[in-house]
Amino acid sequence: MVSEGNLQERTIGAGLGRIAIQGERGSNSHMAAVEMLGDVEVVPCGVSAEVIDAVLTQRVDAAVLPIENSLHGSVAEHYDLLLANPVRIDGESLLRIRHNLIAAPGVKLEEIRSVLSHPVALSQCRKFLGEFKQAKTVPFYDTAGSVKHLMEAGLRDTAGVAPELAAKEYGAEALVAGIEDHAQNFTRFHLLRRDVDARVEGFGVANKLTLAFAVEHRPGTLVAALEQLRDAGVDLTKIESRPVPGKPWEYVFYVELRYADEAMADRAVRSLAPHCGMVKELGRYAAA
Repeated sequence: MVSEGNLQERTIGAGLGRIAIQGERGSNSHMAAVEMLGDVEVVPCGVSAEVIDAVLTQRVDAAVLPIENSLHGSVAEHYDLLLANPVRIDGESLLRIRHNLIAAPGVKLEEIRSVLSHPVALSQCRKFLGEFKQAKTVPFYDTAGSVKHLMEAGLRDTAGVAPELAAKEYGAEALVAGIEDHAQNFTRFHLLRRDVDARVEGFGVANKLTLAFAVEHRPGTLVAALEQLRDAGVDLTKIESRPVPGKPWEYVFYVELRYADEAMADRAVRSLAPHCGMVKELGRYAAA
């Protein structure tokens, strides 16, 4: 895991020069990309679908997207994008999330009247913001984007809630560090590549598998599918359901499995076929 101010270079990302992220430079996704891959060129994208498109059209070598936050939960949209597109999970990392109140250089805390940030970041700083009654909170499209905006607009009565990296990126200053409610705030990120690309060396031995499957619409099929995974010997560490578009009350299930060897992973995938109308392997990778 990375600490802000200690973004060490890595060599495992050799061959991955351009990395797409959702959001601006200086964001947590930027930090995760640097922690996972080292000295790479980060390509900011407005929305997550644009990130996936950049990978598929080879405008970038890979993408780093968040999949789950320890407080906020899963990023449902990213599960949907994994299922709908020919991409593969090749790596995983954990990033400790630290939120900071950031403003233009020379601005004093008592001058702040508005605080901008992504709604999730604001929700993770409720205690501080609730006591900071002099300022109103305003939802914004991105954490680092809030700092970029206040610097470009020359705002002297506005602060952003963002990583320390955003202050460095845009020439701002942190007024108050570590304003998040919970210290145990982590986000899990996935490294995504086209499913036809060769795997990059240096990410460790794969011991985790993400699968998507849809069971036949009859009683007991989900239980039967989960029993098959149990019998295959894998450790089910997460299960998530998402609705099937156009089919009310039908769901795709996403599972994360830990396994001891490739034979066990293969057995788990094969075991689902008799009970599922669809099975898609989304990636094998080393658990963070």
